[in-house]
Amino acid sequence: MTATAGNRVLLGITGGVAAYKTAALVRLLVRAGMDVRVVMTEAATRFITPMTLQALSGQKVWTDLWDSAVPDHMAHIELSRDRDLVVVAPATAHFIAKTALGLADDLLSSLVLARECPLLIAPAMNRQMWEQPATQRNLHSLRGDGVVVIGPAVGDQACGETGPGRMVEPETLLEEIEAAFQPKLLAGKRVLVSAGPTEEPVDPVRVLTNLSSGRMGYAVARAAREAGAQVTLVSGPVQLPTPVGVTRVNVRTAREMFEAVKTTALACDIFFSVAAVADYRVKQAAGQKIKKDSAAPRRLELEENPDILAWVAARQGGPFCVGFAAESENLAAYAKAKREKKRIPLIAANLAHEALGAEESSITLFDARGAHPLGRAAKLALARRLVRHVAGMLTGAGGARTRRARHSPRAVKRRKTRAR
Repeated sequence: MTATAGNRVLLGITGGVAAYKTAALVRLLVRAGMDVRVVMTEAATRFITPMTLQALSGQKVWTDLWDSAVPDHMAHIELSRDRDLVVVAPATAHFIAKTALGLADDLLSSLVLARECPLLIAPAMNRQMWEQPATQRNLHSLRGDGVVVIGPAVGDQACGETGPGRMVEPETLLEEIEAAFQPKLLAGKRVLVSAGPTEEPVDPVRVLTNLSSGRMGYAVARAAREAGAQVTLVSGPVQLPTPVGVTRVNVRTAREMFEAVKTTALACDIFFSVAAVADYRVKQAAGQKIKKDSAAPRRLELEENPDILAWVAARQGGPFCVGFAAESENLAAYAKAKREKKRIPLIAANLAHEALGAEESSITLFDARGAHPLGRAAKLALARRLVRHVAGMLTGAGGARTRRARHSPRAVKRRKTRAR
């Protein structure tokens, strides 16, 4: 069960061909433990049947503003009152225009106008309709009202054309809906995350690398973005989708990662150094494939790669640094030593054989106050706990400064003056 289990979502469906995707979306939301109530426009029922969505959600599907099943025929009031979030997907150009103008002529548009919870919409329409100035004005108005607009994607459309206007996929919507329920502990912060392994060339077809899958770093990037941060992800070579809303920079070698981090780190507030960066590289990589030679053993001369985390941590006015340590033994001792050596406020440590390539892991955080086990869980759950801990450390530092300021001689003198 996920961290969003028990959250109550009202899913509104309007009349677009992308309505077929909502069957998959409802299934994903239910699997995530959410309570899903579906409201459809009359046009939406021409693309997908209420019976399908009722079977998937396990609840009655609502279509009629005057449904007698609701006392006093107040469906537009009652259906959204116990909801935590209203999601409209697909949201047609017509629905977007009505919502921007505050029009309410059917059940869905009426309950959207009467809601007391946040609204998230996923536009879906032909590319010409999307690009019309009227549509863009309506979207600008909705964003100004606090409505979250997801997408649209660019690609093939039902009309046979290609361009912006496709509704984003159900998996992307699930990620955005889960993000909507996360506390915005890092709102306004700029976060840099390094993730994945690096590859150090031996020759044109061979590399020195490690078993890092990048999953933990990608989970941290997603958790930071869910917490309201603007996130840049510097990633080694991995086969993972970029988290929604995250800017990704692809690199291969440790030196490439170092250069990418240097261009971003000093403009960031927090640096999560999650990448498993190769400590060494081949001093002189071969220009051609090395052939097997039984007459003499092959020797590779190695040289050290730059220590990216140490460089960032040493910068004057640099970001709050979080290191990661994957150890095979003596976890606490090695993690504490690494934190002190690099002079960073926080390090997350785990056992390499439990973490590398795995879907789940267990992490212990070490800071100046001691050890803080996060337990064993999926990596996204651990990443969210890590983000909460970092946010707490940042808030605590601010609180300490506030307390010191309150008891400074100047502050005491001001209070005495006011008292007189």
